[in-house]
Amino acid sequence: MSSDAALHEMQPLGAMLVAAGLIGDADLERALKLRERIGGRLGSVLMRIGALSEDNLLIMLKQQLALPVMGDSVPAPDEDAVRLAALASPVGLDWLLDQQVLVWAGDDDSLICAARDPLLPSLREAMRHAYPGKRIRWCLCRAQDIERMLDALNQARAGDGHESGDVAHLREMAEEAPVVELVNNLMAQAVEQRASDIHIEPEQRQFAVRFRIDGVLHARLRLPRDRYDAVASRLKLISGMDIAERRLPQDGRMSTRVGGQEMDIRVSALPGVHGESIVMRLLPKERKELGLETLGFESDHLALMRAWTAEANGIVLVTGPTGSGKSTTLYAALAAANDGMKKIITVEDPVEFQLPAITQIQAHSEIGLTFASALRSILRQDPDVIMIGEIRDLETAEIAVQAALTGHLVLSTLHTNDAVSAFTRLIDMGVEPFLVATPIRAVQAQRLVRRLCECARPGKAPAVIAAEVAPFAQQLFGDQPAQWMEAVGCSKCLNTGYRGRLGIYEMIPVSEPMQQLIVSGANVNEMRTLARSEGCRFLREDGLLKAWQGKTTVEEVLRVTGS
Repeated sequence: MSSDAALHEMQPLGAMLVAAGLIGDADLERALKLRERIGGRLGSVLMRIGALSEDNLLIMLKQQLALPVMGDSVPAPDEDAVRLAALASPVGLDWLLDQQVLVWAGDDDSLICAARDPLLPSLREAMRHAYPGKRIRWCLCRAQDIERMLDALNQARAGDGHESGDVAHLREMAEEAPVVELVNNLMAQAVEQRASDIHIEPEQRQFAVRFRIDGVLHARLRLPRDRYDAVASRLKLISGMDIAERRLPQDGRMSTRVGGQEMDIRVSALPGVHGESIVMRLLPKERKELGLETLGFESDHLALMRAWTAEANGIVLVTGPTGSGKSTTLYAALAAANDGMKKIITVEDPVEFQLPAITQIQAHSEIGLTFASALRSILRQDPDVIMIGEIRDLETAEIAVQAALTGHLVLSTLHTNDAVSAFTRLIDMGVEPFLVATPIRAVQAQRLVRRLCECARPGKAPAVIAAEVAPFAQQLFGDQPAQWMEAVGCSKCLNTGYRGRLGIYEMIPVSEPMQQLIVSGANVNEMRTLARSEGCRFLREDGLLKAWQGKTTVEEVLRVTGS
């Protein structure tokens, strides 16, 4: 049976996708209605509405059409091979570019063809006439791969091009179907690979796309620079930015469906030498229920955090750099404190995800709704627990202190490198030392380390590391033997050896001796010495305890703690 005849007997794609659990019936119905209006293939429409990723579509198309995928079952050609085959083609380079077709020679004297729509009867007929007697093998191709190859052909025809800065032209480029598909597919890939951020970075001759997965950046693809303006315009358009403004930083946001998940996406554009660097932060709207016990606290730290969130008043601070999981810890603490008998109000910038039975306020500094101004109004709402997204300035710090001294429990974050530095940071802001020492109940510092994938294998730790962590392991786990592991790598973890993250913590209760050090203006080293004498363990030690239990590796802990 010919390949064309086989196309008439194939199972409907929509039914296959629903049966495989890749989309729902509602997604299929919505896509079919949209296809009636705009036309096109069902797979492209499903990708456009964010119900399906390109990788999952290609898996199903490969099964449905019995066609190989370029870069998978068919080796991807290099750009020179595609360029030479196109220049020698009897149909001409212009026709190939117009039809968006790639051709190159196979190993078995066949001709391999890839196209945006390899099922078009007219396209198949034209190729048969152009190459009489030649065995033509069609294959499926990822949008980003065909974009890259077509751009190489464009450069062969016309040299380096440049895009017009005209706003109407930028808007037109942003609405082109290939650009829409490329942007949607990038976001779908990021969601499938559990990325928290997408970085799009222009260079002189190309631009790079990188995903931050489990806190580490991974390169995903590079495309020619002349495609960048269309991609940037698309992202700015859908996130509510001014697509004509390229000289000033801009922030935008959007809510969309990506890879079958509802996502909030924050977009930041920052002008650079070669164009705007664009970073997208991906925030799932639906998250599994938060609990302190899921975050990686050891039993003693978990007991401390539960005790702190049960306090009637005072301040509990969570510190660490951007992206260290502070907000997630605070959300889990609020969930623990929410017993149904307390009024809980938060002021955040932004509200990352919504919690039931809690009043959450989004700060808008451009209209005067800052943390400080919101806090003044919150205190008139009779709250029991207040969560402040971040203490950024003296005014916010002073109101937080006053709230704690007047019978409220205040939870907040602060950007410091370790827990005890929070005290000196507040004093540097201008808060009086005695107003730092009195209301603060405790300070916690945290980082995130990558969790080992199930492909990990038993390993060993250096003797000096084993000796360092032994007293803490003895205290917590008694005579239980160590379970040191090392990373391996498999397809589930993208060959990194790690999948997911867990927290490492440094928890400092504010005792009376600590209060005296704060009031007397002691330095950070003196405070750390006191904390150590009171039985506290620091970030590195808590991380090594996780490695001792086989949850992560020594190398990962040392990478994150910088020791």
